[in-house]
Amino acid sequence: MTATPEPTGALVTVIVPTFNEAPNVAELVRRVGAATRGLGVEMLFVDDSTDDTADVVRAVAPTAELPVRVIHRDDPVGGLGGAVLEGVRASSTPYFLVMDGDLQHPPELIPSLVARVQEVDVDVVVASRYIGDGSSAGLSGAVRQAVSSTSTAVTRAMFPVRLRDCSDPMTGFFAVRRAAVDLDSLRPRGFKILLEILARHPMRVVEVPFVFGSRYAGESKANLAQGIHFMWQLAGLRFGRMSRFAIIGGMGAVANIAIVWLLTRLGAPWLLAAIVAAELTIVGNFLLQERFVFRDLRHEGKGVWARFGQSFTFNNVETLVRMPVMALLVETMHVAAVLATAITIAIAFVVRFTFHSRIVYRPRQSSVRAHLVAREADNAEPPPLPRAETV
Repeated sequence: MTATPEPTGALVTVIVPTFNEAPNVAELVRRVGAATRGLGVEMLFVDDSTDDTADVVRAVAPTAELPVRVIHRDDPVGGLGGAVLEGVRASSTPYFLVMDGDLQHPPELIPSLVARVQEVDVDVVVASRYIGDGSSAGLSGAVRQAVSSTSTAVTRAMFPVRLRDCSDPMTGFFAVRRAAVDLDSLRPRGFKILLEILARHPMRVVEVPFVFGSRYAGESKANLAQGIHFMWQLAGLRFGRMSRFAIIGGMGAVANIAIVWLLTRLGAPWLLAAIVAAELTIVGNFLLQERFVFRDLRHEGKGVWARFGQSFTFNNVETLVRMPVMALLVETMHVAAVLATAITIAIAFVVRFTFHSRIVYRPRQSSVRAHLVAREADNAEPPPLPRAETV
């Protein structure tokens, strides 16, 4: 991709993250252009598609009523949230507005969002389905509407302070004053980027109602995997790395029980079944921790085999130590077996998490120094960011 200078003089960048939305591009660009005449708006598509969406953007851009650019990402890190963050970094306007590429977010509402976000006491303007005349009617079916409203209620309950002024933190249609966001604090890991922004910053929020429309063309990308990913994102935002470590540990415990049950049903001695189950879950937990808990630290320290060796050895030693301790509690101190199990597991969890955080995934000293240098550089003149191609 050849980089060329971005358009100048724009006030707002409309960022549209896309994944296989080629049939919607022309109509979206037409309606955004018609709705924003004279507002100083540019459009930036950040495209993770496997179809020809980026090519369609390039074809439509020359006749558009506003500047249109596209970034096609071959490595879509961070999903939709990562696409939005990349779009913000590739723009220089004082405000950015995020919307979907399927026309379920009405472009005709953009002028209202732009006007409100420029008010002196506003950081974020949220297009909400749950105030005034707003509606989620465009969601396909009662089940999706129920899931959406329930997940919204759960999310607001988990962040009662940060989301007290936001009725729809799950929306993908919002405008932000760029100076109010610390981009380096964001850790996009899914498709709810507004939640990421609001959870990590004290923001002054106002809302405008909107009706979530029907998809113009193509198929919805919502599925069970996205729902699970959202719950993971929510846990990470609310409780941090330790919660994800705990979730994987719980999954490992369930898997351990299931493996023991299966092997003993097949005739294996219980001790052999317990050993096999323990070793398999230790390996499985390591792989999941690599992917979901310590992913951002994998390249900061030891190699993968060194990490695995330390993790595998420690977990086996911890298991060997925990069993006699539990026996001591039950046989000598007369603690109930269930309570003894709970106590030893809780202590082991804290010890395991501390060991993995401080030892297994500890960054090299050079990496720590590099982070400090980078932080100092952030306070100086920032380096030029890669620009999207102008089309």
